[in-house]
Amino acid sequence: MSAAGFPDDFVWGAAAASYQIEGAADADGKGPSTWDMFCERPGKIYNGQTGAVACDHYHRYPEDVSLMRELGLQAYRLSLSWPRLIPAGIGASNPAGFDFYDRLFDALLEAGITPYVTLFHWDYPLALYHRGGWLNRDSAHWFAEYTERVARAFGDRIKVWMTFNEPQVFIDGGHREGRHAPGDQLRFHEVLRACHHVLLAHGQAVRALRAHVRETRVGYAPVTLTYVPSPGEPADVDALRTCMFQTNSHNLRTNAWWIDPVILGRYPEDGLAYYGGEVPEIASGDLETIAAPLDFLGANIYSADFVRRDRGGKPELAPVPHGFPRSAFDWPITPDALYWGPRLLHERYQLPIVITENGVSCRDQPSLDGTVQDTGRSDFITRYLIELRRAVAEGAPVQGYFHWSILDNFEWAHGYKHRFGLVHVDYATQKRTLKESARHYADIIRTNGASLPDVEHGC
Repeated sequence: MSAAGFPDDFVWGAAAASYQIEGAADADGKGPSTWDMFCERPGKIYNGQTGAVACDHYHRYPEDVSLMRELGLQAYRLSLSWPRLIPAGIGASNPAGFDFYDRLFDALLEAGITPYVTLFHWDYPLALYHRGGWLNRDSAHWFAEYTERVARAFGDRIKVWMTFNEPQVFIDGGHREGRHAPGDQLRFHEVLRACHHVLLAHGQAVRALRAHVRETRVGYAPVTLTYVPSPGEPADVDALRTCMFQTNSHNLRTNAWWIDPVILGRYPEDGLAYYGGEVPEIASGDLETIAAPLDFLGANIYSADFVRRDRGGKPELAPVPHGFPRSAFDWPITPDALYWGPRLLHERYQLPIVITENGVSCRDQPSLDGTVQDTGRSDFITRYLIELRRAVAEGAPVQGYFHWSILDNFEWAHGYKHRFGLVHVDYATQKRTLKESARHYADIIRTNGASLPDVEHGC
């Protein structure tokens, strides 16, 4: 452990996703995804924007890798575009797609940056959606076939993999609420069936990676719904634990329903009781497949809800105090989410933790002198990392931190309204500008966190 409180082998990185930055939506043989389809539907995306060009990373990746190297990133978490590699999802491969990632991986490794590859970050092949998508049990086999193909192609260089990013969001938001691609509003038993097939696909993909990549590390990156003590009240760990792992809502943005089967090999009992007859048939061997052993658990943590006890002593959500700090996305800024989240995740699941996403949307713009003075983001990074340092100091085995995101990008249904990047992107010209926060984060990386203020608790 270094004097800064982070392990000497702690990994500092940043993240992005294929559809949000690559652009080149129909270039060089790429097939359409559900997000390409969804963006064409009137009224679904802010101001009718699309990811067709985004940051044009497909053509500008050498410049982006150079910026990553300038910041001193040790790792870069990216996702693969399934329909860029296999246009119809199954069947014939697209050599140009494989060539793009070959060149990107080689550029990263030459720059001393370790690629952390996520197999699926929401851009599902449209051809497979028309065959039933995640409602079709065959989707698990389709995903395993895709995984085997990319493992064979890239496993000589890529040694750290993740299966899915935030399945709670692409299933609940895309298949129950209809506000994300593919825009469906399914009956709840169908949503649960899609969920089960995603988890089955995860397990089959883990097995495929183990079979075809030597000395690999495999993880999973769900969003972590995090809870922290209500401001001004003492920490009630039992109340936080109850809220963090209960499954008692038809909103599938829960932790235990999506993580218990993957690591503990079972669905949570309270969820099975609550959903009752809506739970799909679980075939013999499914849970054993889903629970294929992992090397780490990813955690995407941005904000947290406040918890207190009601008059009867039961945990409940507490209101956000008037005037409480919020991001441009209107999320409360709750640094201790990076303390309680990793601590309680490790307590329940006993796996090393990687913070696979953490970041903030700010109203960034270049100043007259051309610089981007996003002091709010620099402050956000400082406050959250102080809390992560506290979790590590108290024994949470956190192995790395990936800031979201390296570039401003296409923020799904919000289009280009929100900016999360360490690098400002002028979408009209594609000019990149390092923000103040990028320099700040670079200093944290250079010192392994020693440049963070030494405070007792919080900021």
